[in-house]
Amino acid sequence: MEVESQRPMGREGTISALNTVIEVLDFAREVSTIAPAEAVFGSASATLVMIRVSILPVFCWSIVD
Repeated sequence: MEVESQRPMGREGTISALNTVIEVLDFAREVSTIAPAEAVFGSASATLVMIRVSILPVFCWSIVD
């Protein structure tokens, strides 16, 4: 039986994974009824958005080249 190893995600996979995690955190913030939990989910989501935005220009320039 042949076992396939996972391929490295690369930038496309990283951005896709970040988008998924951001959506999950936003949903968790919306359904949370505890104020401190809402703050934690919101700040974590905002931090990941900043990371995604900082990765995106590098990704776009690599497509152009």
